Amino acid sequence: MSDIAEELLDTVTPYWEAEAEVSKRFFEGNPTSEGHIYWLRAQIWKELHPVDGYFNGIHQELVNMADMFPGIDKTVDRHHFSFLMKQMLEEFEHYVMFADIFEEIVGRKIDVDADPVQLPEEKKLQALRQRYVASGSAIDKAAVLFTEGGGAALFREGAKVKGGKLEAMIANAMQIIYDDEKDHFREGAREAADLIRTRDDADRMKAAIRDVSRQRVSMRLEMFRSPMSEADADAFIAAQAKAIAGSRKAA
Repeated sequence: MSDIAEELLDTVTPYWEAEAEVSKRFFEGNPTSEGHIYWLRAQIWKELHPVDGYFNGIHQELVNMADMFPGIDKTVDRHHFSFLMKQMLEEFEHYVMFADIFEEIVGRKIDVDADPVQLPEEKKLQALRQRYVASGSAIDKAAVLFTEGGGAALFREGAKVKGGKLEAMIANAMQIIYDDEKDHFREGAREAADLIRTRDDADRMKAAIRDVSRQRVSMRLEMFRSPMSEADADAFIAAQAKAIAGSRKAA
């Protein structure tokens, strides 16, 4: 991996680790059924609405792919189409698993029109992403895609959940999703780094990464009912950044 790709990873890692810490504290705090329902409703919404500005929700993406199909090996590369199909299948399977967990808790079939919810901090995150994607800058747009998924930090921690049937369902789903997504961020770092030509490019991308990633932390704090404060999150991020900088100097 290039030096600039490593630099981008060093920039974003403190925020991803903050997401991990938020979810870790929640799951270790013996959450109630209501607490689980709250985060599941928010996460289910996210699974049905992948990164705004790149995707338009699973339904619309499937419609778009159906329209693309007659162009395969004409105007549409078959390898790219295959990638899109696998990507949409993964996203839908993630929704299926979380919906199964939700139904296990509430004891009824999910109402896909009413149960998924976009929380206020998620709305802010989507609006922020849209502004960067619409800026006309390839640097800004790449920063949005690179930060998507939070480095799979939530799923890494969720896979460690212990307990009864419900916890086993959560851990199994989280492990499957983690395995699907754990390597995405490295490829994203390489693709983002390939766009950087100057120090100004690097600084612009890192600023966008910090901006979007910090809002992701607020999104997770709201989703998991604030197991730490915003100020505590900022202190945690700063400590992580300092530790990374120190390890780089030592190396």
